Amino acid sequence: MRNEMHIRFSAVSENESFARVAVAAFLTNVNPTLDELTEIKTVVSEAVTNSIIHGYDHDAEKFIELSAVLEEGKLDIVVRDEGHGISDIPEAMEPLYSSKPELERSGMGFTIMENFMDEVSVESGPGQGTVVRLTKYFAAKKALCN
Repeated sequence: MRNEMHIRFSAVSENESFARVAVAAFLTNVNPTLDELTEIKTVVSEAVTNSIIHGYDHDAEKFIELSAVLEEGKLDIVVRDEGHGISDIPEAMEPLYSSKPELERSGMGFTIMENFMDEVSVESGPGQGTVVRLTKYFAAKKALCN
């Protein structure tokens, strides 16, 4: 069975925790392990925070779109913004790289995403916004919905 959710929220830091909780609540029928849940929540936080800080420069007038689809033991998450975009995706995905070192960012967001998810892809370009696609396969196929 396929189950999906789509939400749109303002690009403010307070909504990072909202996004985490929304995805966690969406996953309840999958009965994820604590490790799986923690990893997914962390990845959502990283992707949303990147949109807020790097995509929009904390512009609360802008929006982030978050969607998740559960189907046959697989979770697909998409975080989308219409911000500045990324001019060099491979460089942005390098460990410790930050386009905002003055903000004391760790530069580990994409590295964390790659370590916690089974698949990560990024589509972006200057002035085109950014789409981060994240996929997680659950250890054992579980009933996704009752």
